[in-house]
Amino acid sequence: MQKTALVPYARLPRAHHHRHVLTSTVDVFGVAHWLLAERAPQPGEVLPFDALVVSADAGGDVELTELSSVRARWPRLDRLPDGGFIVAAARARRYEDGNQVQVFDTLGRETSSFSVGDAIQHLLVDGAGQLWVGHFDENPVGIRRWSTTGAPTWTSDGADIPGLFDCYALNVSGTAAWACTYTDFPLVEIRPDRTDRPVTVRANRIQGAHAVAVHGDRAVFYGGYAEERDRLAHGELTETTVEPADVGLLTLPDGLAPGRRRVVGRGSRIYVQAEPFTAWGVFDLSG
Repeated sequence: MQKTALVPYARLPRAHHHRHVLTSTVDVFGVAHWLLAERAPQPGEVLPFDALVVSADAGGDVELTELSSVRARWPRLDRLPDGGFIVAAARARRYEDGNQVQVFDTLGRETSSFSVGDAIQHLLVDGAGQLWVGHFDENPVGIRRWSTTGAPTWTSDGADIPGLFDCYALNVSGTAAWACTYTDFPLVEIRPDRTDRPVTVRANRIQGAHAVAVHGDRAVFYGGYAEERDRLAHGELTETTVEPADVGLLTLPDGLAPGRRRVVGRGSRIYVQAEPFTAWGVFDLSG
């Protein structure tokens, strides 16, 4: 089976390797971010705590932002177009008073907070500053889009997406989103600002992927079940279906399997970060 190696993309500067990586992501503009604490959260530890965001682009430019009073023990992170940050707790039970999602300004000060529901699988900010949230099956509400003031601006309710119990893959680029959802794994194209057809559902036989990228009439799906964990499956898009094409494996730049990893889908790109979570690699379908 053909192997495709990730291209090295962005690295956490070595000066920060002594800190614990709480989470990491790549934003809609291609900048990588790491949310760091002095050490790993401990059971029963008192929250909140101060944290550091280290931002690095593909060219190696680095920016630091201190966040005050972060409440999420197991956080999700993304950057807003104005330079502020969103930090959210994946589980909402202890934040049911509206404090699950924190919005920080460019100086790291909390400006607002709200809740979006339990069991966050994906949290991605789009180019207009809207917050997309995909949930896993302990809270099967599907996919929703929120403003930074906590107002819902789009929901998958009534969108006629088959088998929407778990948002396995979510790709947000510009103001559009693409998703693959359990149990049927259709490729769902979501364009809320389009009045004629905001949601397009394409039947898809490629199952279990945890990341998707799209470019023109092509798509690629990364991941799968069991021995297909490192699968990179290509497909051709028609009006109503995804037609499977080539299948291979995606590896780290050195050719090894990633093992534990984070993945982020942005347009034509899939970013992968393997343990110890200090470096991002990229696969670009457009290339």
